[in-house]
Amino acid sequence: MSVTIKDVEHIAKLAKLEFSDAEKEKFTHQFNDILKYMEQLNSVDTTGVEPLAQVIELKNVFRDDTVKPSTPTEEALKNAPASSDVHFKVPKVIG
Repeated sequence: MSVTIKDVEHIAKLAKLEFSDAEKEKFTHQFNDILKYMEQLNSVDTTGVEPLAQVIELKNVFRDDTVKPSTPTEEALKNAPASSDVHFKVPKVIG
């Protein structure tokens, strides 16, 4: 399977991009180089290699749920551009 200039033009149209003829030619070669590399990867013997969803095995990466004191209201509101006694004031966004 090789990429043609027509394919590059189609991809550019889908992405709403415009390229010069020289750029289209360049991208055609680059896409074909990528596909050649993928063919190399397809030829690698992967017998006995289990499929991976992630390269690094991650187990439970969550931190312990511990109770900690929260930021005091005055501290949280001190740099707010507008606030009431205990709330941030924000502009109305729903008409």
